[in-house]
Amino acid sequence: MLAVIKTGGKQYVVSEGTKLKIEKLEVEVGKEVVFDQVLLTEKDGKLAIGEPLVEGAKVAGKVLTQGKADKVIAFKYKAKKRYHVKKGHRQRYTEVEITKVN
Repeated sequence: MLAVIKTGGKQYVVSEGTKLKIEKLEVEVGKEVVFDQVLLTEKDGKLAIGEPLVEGAKVAGKVLTQGKADKVIAFKYKAKKRYHVKKGHRQRYTEVEITKVN
């Protein structure tokens, strides 16, 4: 079974057993999280496309870790003007394993 879910302003193609890193959710490690914004489901070759969401479809997952991604450096520079700004950013994420697609 396959589904397309929407969370954190992004869309993800998931199936049971899929591990993915999504935008940070305020859920403790080991707890279950339910995604109810399901845009598409596929089961036994039959597609159900939502307009915009599939009615009654839910995807359940288990939170594995909360963490921060690698540092990204943003460096601004203007030649011959003595202007430079260096900023670093580490995006927070939640790693989730999909356990059930309904």
